[in-house]
Amino acid sequence: MKIKNTEIKVMLGDITEQEVDAVVNAANNKLLMGGGVAGAIKKKGGQIIEDEAIKDGPIEIGQAIATGAGKLKAKYVIHAATMGMDFKTDEIKIRNACRSSLDLAGKLKISSIIFPALGCGTGGFPLLASAKIMAQELLKDLRQEKSGLKEVTFCLNNQEAVAVFNKGVLGYLEYVTTKLSGGPYVTVDAIIELSEGIVIIERSNPPFGWALPGGFVDYGESLEEAVIRETKEETNLDLTEIKQFHTYSNPQRDLRFHTIGTVFIAKAKGIPKAGDDAKGLKIVKLSEIEKLQLAFDHKKILQDYLQAKQA
Repeated sequence: MKIKNTEIKVMLGDITEQEVDAVVNAANNKLLMGGGVAGAIKKKGGQIIEDEAIKDGPIEIGQAIATGAGKLKAKYVIHAATMGMDFKTDEIKIRNACRSSLDLAGKLKISSIIFPALGCGTGGFPLLASAKIMAQELLKDLRQEKSGLKEVTFCLNNQEAVAVFNKGVLGYLEYVTTKLSGGPYVTVDAIIELSEGIVIIERSNPPFGWALPGGFVDYGESLEEAVIRETKEETNLDLTEIKQFHTYSNPQRDLRFHTIGTVFIAKAKGIPKAGDDAKGLKIVKLSEIEKLQLAFDHKKILQDYLQAKQA
């Protein structure tokens, strides 16, 4: 499958035989290459790989370092420490090791990388769990366009493991990027209480009309951060005393697509004026709310707000 410009594959084969820029080694933090994937890499690529790695060790569990690839067809071996010398691993160690490998790939400016099932050999971690962890870290990397990789391969040495990784990597990424990417989308809105009344803005984009200040939550942003940012962009106000009021999830609340919106009540500092994302701004008294024509379900939101205040 392909996400943006990156081809993602699961294959059955010998990881030491693949012609890629970097082979990932599921390492221990002392970078000793004994058995499993590490042993196979050393056997095929030569003792020079371990000698070079040990010079940079030991490293923290979850970190990764790069060495040359000796006699392998790759340019580099990325040694990702998934465990210590107790040979125990867990979700966080695998997640950090995978992320460190992808970060290092970006620094090396390589275009192709191949992974084994991190933590599943000596570490005994479940295959499906490892596959999903690695898929999640890869998706984050691709969304943030950090590594610049063009090809990411997951290489397994038996058909059963290939089936598990097809489900845990390709199946999982297909679900997230197709079904989940279609929504629902997360939004925030603010009921800003000023002494003169409530702030509303005139939308500059369709659906047109008057509405509460708000917008979409960006990736990596909390609801609170989003409502502060959106309000500043649309009203020039800095929110204070923010508290959640209610979440609205009716699939018909937005004419464009399914949104789930969390509404906040807040005070504010500054001089209200329409920003770049708003065509106009005005302050309305609570007694005028029933007369307003508002976009989305914002009239219902304000009716609920009034009822809550009266209660």
